[in-house]
Amino acid sequence: MIVDQPMEIDGKVWNATCVSMGNPHAVFFVEDNNFKDFERMGPLFEHDSHFPKAVNAEFIKVTDDSHIDMRVWERGTGETLACGTGACASVVACILNGKTGRKVEVTLRGGKLDIEWRESDGCVYMTGPATTVFEGDVEI
Repeated sequence: MIVDQPMEIDGKVWNATCVSMGNPHAVFFVEDNNFKDFERMGPLFEHDSHFPKAVNAEFIKVTDDSHIDMRVWERGTGETLACGTGACASVVACILNGKTGRKVEVTLRGGKLDIEWRESDGCVYMTGPATTVFEGDVEI
């Protein structure tokens, strides 16, 4: 785990908190996660030399101690509307940096998730809606 580590990407210093949820995440705290160069910048974070096997990059705007807004660039995929492991990693990063409490509502472009990092067992719990997005038949 790496907490609040400065790194230069595209001529700007960004502070990364790196967390594994079984896959690698680099969390960056920003004032506005709707910055105009997101599509150009995403791959620069994903493939930065600090991350030899690439990384999922989360950009977090903390709104208060129990709410964050998250935008994610997933390695190998690009921007996605949601990422459960990214939401979990982002809340852990928030707690490690003293930005939120242990129960946080995460707003993503695809909806909301409730994340809790319990002190009692050290586990991270995610709760959110399940929605059917497709139905079909496959002939085998």
